[in-house]
Amino acid sequence: MPARTSPLSSVEKACRILRSLSGAQTLRLADIAAQTAINKATALRILDTLAREGYARRTEASKQWSLGDEAFVLGVAASSRVDIRERARASLVRLAAMCEDSVLLSVRSGTESVCVDREIGAFPIRANYLEIGSRRPLGVGAGSMALLAWLPDDEIEAVLRLVKPALVRFPKITVRWLEREIQDSRERGHTLVVDRVVDRMAGVGVPVFGLDGRPVAGLSIAALSERITPRVPDLVVALRKESEEIAHAKGKK
Repeated sequence: MPARTSPLSSVEKACRILRSLSGAQTLRLADIAAQTAINKATALRILDTLAREGYARRTEASKQWSLGDEAFVLGVAASSRVDIRERARASLVRLAAMCEDSVLLSVRSGTESVCVDREIGAFPIRANYLEIGSRRPLGVGAGSMALLAWLPDDEIEAVLRLVKPALVRFPKITVRWLEREIQDSRERGHTLVVDRVVDRMAGVGVPVFGLDGRPVAGLSIAALSERITPRVPDLVVALRKESEEIAHAKGKK
């Protein structure tokens, strides 16, 4: 007698459906149901949920389904994080040895920045408020601002509208302040955030640019404000040098 198999969970069904949509062709509901072995009523219910969350999209004219923008963002974030961490690891180690403070690497995920790597320096008072995997709205923090400030203006405008509700968690940061800081960062060529996110803590950062001229990562140093502000020129020189090293390392195996 064959062993009974457990029924698929909703998560497993959603994963099957997303996998079926990962090809180049758009699919009809019947095709998705056939590929995933999920009945059409259940598949449609899951697809509607995925569409509301941005992970699937239906073309009204053809009634066919494809992946949505959020699925694309996840794919880009996953591939770039592995690659950028490998390329940036030596730079983080060198920077932490030089400044003795916390060095952070951040990437963009939609309207958020995600800390994907960190190197802690030898100075005993550390900026430990950002762990690997921590998320913030774009613009909140030196590395996060580096990811935002060098985007095209129309994209920045769209991001600012979307992040506004999330800023309630950061009472010292407003959309107006973000707008001013974007302009100031561009003029300086680096970001500088002092006592805005965490009291008595500061960060200085630069973008890492991709081949298309867009920021693919934010490289930043975080420490006590009194350690950052007197050393900004020297820290910026070091950050820019390592940013270029990371950018030029692209494609190396």
